[in-house]
This record gives sequence, structure tokens and C-alpha cells, in this order.
Amino acid sequence: MANKRVLITGGAGFLGSHLCDRFISEGFHVIAMDNLLTGSLDNIEHLMPLSRFEYYNNDVSNYVHLSGDLDYILHFASPASPIDYLKMPIQTLKVGALGTHNLLGLALSKNARILVASTSEVYGDPLVHPQNEDYWGNVNPVGPRGVYDEAKRFLESITMAYHTYHKLETRIVRIFNTYGPRMRLNDGRVLPAFIGQALRGEDLTVFGDGSQTRSFCYVDDLVEGIFRLLMSDYPNPVNIGNPDEITIKEFGEEIIKLTGTSQKLIYKDLPVDDPKQRKPNIDRAREILGWEPKYSRAEGLKPTYEFFKKKIKGE
Repeated sequence: MANKRVLITGGAGFLGSHLCDRFISEGFHVIAMDNLLTGSLDNIEHLMPLSRFEYYNNDVSNYVHLSGDLDYILHFASPASPIDYLKMPIQTLKVGALGTHNLLGLALSKNARILVASTSEVYGDPLVHPQNEDYWGNVNPVGPRGVYDEAKRFLESITMAYHTYHKLETRIVRIFNTYGPRMRLNDGRVLPAFIGQALRGEDLTVFGDGSQTRSFCYVDDLVEGIFRLLMSDYPNPVNIGNPDEITIKEFGEEIIKLTGTSQKLIYKDLPVDDPKQRKPNIDRAREILGWEPKYSRAEGLKPTYEFFKKKIKGE
């Protein structure tokens, strides 16, 4: 893949920075773009000295200009945690709509293949379990989470329109809960929230009765799935996630055990439209990409916990 150029938007974010690492290791010339709304230069600092790495501070919702050839685009720019998109609803909608439109236009002008990051949130609070790619979802477009859910549904729709109308090479990944080093401690997602509380000696906050489920995928597994999807010839959405489902209550107890603390779980009201069940059906990824997750939760939590321990010490 030497001399192949890839643009990764949201490149200074949690997932974006891990993708930068992967594409550098595969021999690509990597261009990371991020306006640092939720990303951090700390995540890509180690790549800055490399001649095959460039970083641009830019908001893709406004415009995107790049000179020279471009082979691939991965569009990962977007607030992705409830705390972020509830605080920045307009920016979230704009990057899903205008940002995606700008990047599809760039892909068309450069004759580049583009992969866009969608989410399991397109399924809303699902009435089908586990969720497969043919399920259309149960989404409230005017609820508080609608700004994220609908931004991603539009992202999928316009991407597919460019594929069918312009014959553009497009790929759509639907990402389920992912975790690993470089997550932000206070981004409102359950895993960093639990680990952060445990490390600070606070009780762990469970919303609702803790019976709602999530399925956590380690970041290295996710990156492998995304890489395979980009290199495949499959244009329809593909779920990438770990089907190992756990209740939030059980997960809280797992974190207490992992951190060796004596805290307990405390319960608060469930937020509006919070999904009760989340588990990917990954048959399509298995069949088309030959992909399935390799890391167990215990294996993935170890480096994640070490990362957060250092972060808390730094605080």
C-alpha cells in the first residue's frame, strides 16, 4: 500500500487515531483531519514526526480541500457520546449531513473510495434482537438522541445515493459499543464512566434498574473489521461489534472486581429513549469479511484500565 493516500476525518478522536495507527502500519500516507471539538492532539502526537503523516485542523462541515491524489477516505468526524451530542446538537447534525456531503463530493472529484462511520444508534431502541442490517430501526426523530440517530441515518442515505447515482465506491460500517485506550474519561459512555468512578473511589452510577444490555467490542477488533470492509467490494451497511451481551448491572459488578475497589452500584432514572438492548448480529461481517472479534472483554479491559489509571493519576 506504499504511496496510497488516505484521509481520516475525526483523526484525532478515539477511533480515528487508532485508524491512523493502523493505516500508518500498513504503509499508507495518512492525512488526519479534525477540528478538535471532541478529539485531542494527544492521541496522534506520536505520529506527528512521521513523514507519512499529516494533520489539518479543519471543520469538514464547512468545506474540505485537499491537493494531490487521494485513494481512500474514512469519515469518522462526529461527536459520538451522549454528553457530546446533547451539548452540541447542531454541530452533530451538520457533520452528519453537510460534512458527509462535502466528503462524498471530495471522493467523487478524487475518484477515491469512501467509508462512512454509522452506528448501532440507527436501530434506535430496537424491537428486534439481536439487530441485523435489514432491520430499519425504532427511532424517535424529535427526542434528545434524535440529533445523533438521524444524522447517522442521513449519512447512510446520502452515501447510498452517491453510490447508486454517481457510481461512487462507498462502504458503510455500523459500529456497536467500542472501548479501549484513548477514550475520554468524562464522555458519558458507560465504560469510561464506570472505570473513572471506580478509580476515584466513587460509587458506580447505573441508570434504570441495570437490566438494559450492551455488547462491548475492543478497539483493535473494530479497526480490523473496518479495514477489511474498506478493502472489500461490499457497498451495503455492515455491523461491526462484539455479540457478547452483558447487562449494565453485571458490567458494573465486573468493573468493581477488575479495579478491586469496594464501591457499590447506585441507581438513577433511565434517560429518555435509552436503548434497552444492544447486540449486533454479525453474520454479514463473518460471511463477507471473514471477520469476528478476537478479544474477550477481560483481555480488552486490561489495557483500557491501565490507560485510565494513568489518566486519573495525571488528573
